[in-house]
Amino acid sequence: MKYRGQPHMPSFAAGPLRHFASLHATSPNGGGFELNRRALLGTSGALAVAACTRSSTEAAPASLTTPETFDLSALETREGGRLGFAAKDMQTGRILTWRGEERFVYCSTFKMFLAAATLMRVQAGEERLDRMIPITRADMINHAPVTEPAIGGSLSVEALMKGTVEVSDNPAANLLLKAMGGLEPMQAFYRGIGDATTRVDRFEPEMNRLDGDKDTILPLQSIANIERLLVDADTPLSEASKALLLKWMVDSPTGTARIKAGVPAGWTVAHKTGTGGYGPTNDIGVLYPPSGAPVIVAAYYHAAGDDPKNEAVIAEATQAALAELGRA
Repeated sequence: MKYRGQPHMPSFAAGPLRHFASLHATSPNGGGFELNRRALLGTSGALAVAACTRSSTEAAPASLTTPETFDLSALETREGGRLGFAAKDMQTGRILTWRGEERFVYCSTFKMFLAAATLMRVQAGEERLDRMIPITRADMINHAPVTEPAIGGSLSVEALMKGTVEVSDNPAANLLLKAMGGLEPMQAFYRGIGDATTRVDRFEPEMNRLDGDKDTILPLQSIANIERLLVDADTPLSEASKALLLKWMVDSPTGTARIKAGVPAGWTVAHKTGTGGYGPTNDIGVLYPPSGAPVIVAAYYHAAGDDPKNEAVIAEATQAALAELGRA
């Protein structure tokens, strides 16, 4: 897998985040959402200005982009389970990893990548944000906070993406997968961004169940994918698409005791959680300090069982990684 050095990075300080708030949705008929294009274009400009906070686009030395073993065995021994962790400091290029090339079931963290894939289809003219998709009783599976109230009506592609990223709506994810043509196009999306290892095998909720290598990802590949999509200057996402996806990730109310609990006060976390309901507890995202370059983190904790303390393991690993990177 490839790791870029120090791409030209936007700094998501208070100004640009406030501008995210101007990206709003209207619901004239209780279902569809309409994108505020003027606000979105304005956000693109704000992101471009914020990117000027970096003084150089030169790649970090190769020694700094070689993953360093970040020993989390004591944490695993104390809490039980298996923890996959990777973090990249975009300020120095340092990469910390523990079990970074082992496979972990990704659960709902994939929904961030699903939204990115859908936004790329919108950019290519293959999909529309305002296209309405019917919601039926047959679409329903567990955890449907956005789609279940819409049964008998329709939701826009944009509303489905927002629902699946912000609150992890499962039927919304399945509908978006079906809208792109099924599982194979999602697999092709990963391959298209340079990911040759992530597996796409099943729809929700079956994808959460352990079955060999099905529906798994490597923590190191996860941070590489996040960097490619949300950090690299040459991301395949347009500025407008990236701003929309980051807004949903920042606004997500889920997993407050995971990565969010491990960052210093004043940092902003754009993230996506995933939970298996029988032990797997995951969180991935981009951590933005008040100033300077961000840190990318991917944490996949497969505990012995479902327990609230599982979230604290991710918070502790995140906090320890930031301290090791000198960013705490």
